[in-house]
Amino acid sequence: MKLANLFELIAGERPDLEFRAFDGSRAGNPDADVQINLRSERALQYLASSPGELGLARAYVAGEIDIEGSLHGALSRLGDVGKRQFTPTEKFQIGRTLLPYYRRRIEVPPEEVNLAGDRHTKRRDAASISHHYDVSNKFYSWVLGPSMAYTCAVYSHADASLEEAQAEKFDLVCRKLDLQPGQRLLDVGCGWGGMVRHAVENYGVRAIGVTLSAQQAGWGQQVIIERGISDRAEIRHGDYRDITESDFDAVSSIGLTEHIGKANYPFYFSFLRDRLRYEGRLLNHSITRPNDLGQTLYPDGFINRYVFPDGELTGPGHLLSVMSNQGLEGRHQENLREHYALTLAAWAANLDAHWDQAVAEVGPGKARVWRLYLVASQVAFEANRIQLHQFLAVKAAPSGKSGMPLRLQLEQQRDLSP
Repeated sequence: MKLANLFELIAGERPDLEFRAFDGSRAGNPDADVQINLRSERALQYLASSPGELGLARAYVAGEIDIEGSLHGALSRLGDVGKRQFTPTEKFQIGRTLLPYYRRRIEVPPEEVNLAGDRHTKRRDAASISHHYDVSNKFYSWVLGPSMAYTCAVYSHADASLEEAQAEKFDLVCRKLDLQPGQRLLDVGCGWGGMVRHAVENYGVRAIGVTLSAQQAGWGQQVIIERGISDRAEIRHGDYRDITESDFDAVSSIGLTEHIGKANYPFYFSFLRDRLRYEGRLLNHSITRPNDLGQTLYPDGFINRYVFPDGELTGPGHLLSVMSNQGLEGRHQENLREHYALTLAAWAANLDAHWDQAVAEVGPGKARVWRLYLVASQVAFEANRIQLHQFLAVKAAPSGKSGMPLRLQLEQQRDLSP
């Protein structure tokens, strides 16, 4: 079987794709605006040794499969690869063609992480976070833009800029928490400190942020010093579990829950609850699955091996249930998945605009990991395979008093244009 025809068989006949291979074969629609190219035998070795998503990802990261045209278009059209059911004849054809390449095993790309020890110990969590976040602050500045905000933005209108949307995200969290001058805020998983700075500078609070990434903490604390707010703001390098202060008026967790692990949710939410005063509020912002009808952890997937080691997603119902069981009363929730698709599209565009610089900074393999990760995630949010939920909860007093108004007022309160 010609190699392009083999790839078309694996991917399924697509009238909007063309397949090309190094043996000169071509299949699919020659007029398609997206072409998938198998550049060498190494691509087939990756596919043979790791069928499905992981093999395709390894070949792409290594540069042995390339996409001409829109990567978003290619991934959108290949969304069900790995889920197709093959006939016995098709299985025989695929196996016979790939068998010679399966026998010649190939080393995985060096960008693939291999962590040791039990999941979610402090040491392994630190290594996992370092793998993803301690890449290069310069690289992140090209991808994320001036805000250095690495979580879902909130678009008040479709034409909002990324910076406007990130400012609105932080302000929405502040409004949900009803921050008031003089209050104390704890931001766990604070990244480069965007939430801390926004809350201190716009709402007059005192804030502590904590991150396991040394590069994030160093960058964030330096910006705090430069802005002259170090008397009210602090970014710590450390584990959230090492926070000893309590009686905070509010706690924000923006993009940390994904790293915690489902089995650790009860401890996580009880720990955050214990940091709050009575009537204090928690805002938990995290990626979720649409439901709890399948796996929550995909150890052999591209995301786990290359992007977020040990990451685990659950459905929003499970999160709310655990929060309630730990004494945090749910008061408001919303799904922002379309906003995350827009955010990821903006980050991917930023990466493409700085592609040559990014390759020089982190290497071609890591840059390709990021391009694939950003676009694949955008497609997943658009297709409702993953979601983004914000949950607002309160630690009610023993009397039941919550301090919550009868209705939340969440309208935008100020001009947040950068």
